[in-house]
Amino acid sequence: MEDNPTYDDALAMMRDLRARCDWDHAQTHESLRPYLIEEAHELDDAIRAAAPGPLRDELGDMLLQVLFHAVIAEEKGEFAARDVPKALIAKMIKRHPHLFGGGPREPWEKMKSKSRASLDEGLPAGLPSLHRAHRLQERAAGVGFDWDDTEGPAAKVEEELAEVREHLKARPAPGAGTVDAVPERDANQVALEGELGDLLFAVVNLCRRAGVHPAIALDRANDKFVRRFGAMEAVARARGVIIGSATLAELDRLWDEVKRGE
Repeated sequence: MEDNPTYDDALAMMRDLRARCDWDHAQTHESLRPYLIEEAHELDDAIRAAAPGPLRDELGDMLLQVLFHAVIAEEKGEFAARDVPKALIAKMIKRHPHLFGGGPREPWEKMKSKSRASLDEGLPAGLPSLHRAHRLQERAAGVGFDWDDTEGPAAKVEEELAEVREHLKARPAPGAGTVDAVPERDANQVALEGELGDLLFAVVNLCRRAGVHPAIALDRANDKFVRRFGAMEAVARARGVIIGSATLAELDRLWDEVKRGE
């Protein structure tokens, strides 16, 4: 193996592993699916951690998955492993007609819309709901169905929140100790779910128009909540306060103290 290995070198190693390693030889497209998802999450963690070493290694693991599937497809006669980079290059040229061939510069979503049968065509079935909402809105915006600025989506969030409040008022007041109870699936609850969905969709739209990906924003909010809650627990332990037995007012005071200390 050379000091500066190429795609061909990596491909040759993958073919060799398929020929000589029992485990590698036994794998199929289907059996590798869980590893692909796992590696994608590990790569995402490395990106979030902003750690160059782990990022390099996780990118290598993702490349392994690409090579694995490419070689398996080649063995089955589906397509040649070399067709993968070939297809990628062809797609990039098509996406950038203004850079290759002197064509007009055109938004990708607008170009894609000409060949799509529906707004959601091609979106993975298992795409997380938050990301799916963002992609649907991007596609709609690509053909001109979008707000001019953040004022429109911000007003829409307020409108949807008001509708949620109205549905909450119509619900029976929960009894003591029933906060965590699962509500009955009556017409009122179904309507409330619809309104809350509209509210979430509107917030995603506001994030998108503000140039913030909602999944990244929520990741940061989750991390911040875990950090602050952990600090609150530490303060409580130091003062002999039992979190599970403390009143909401006591917990609020601890929470505000932690926030002020950041």
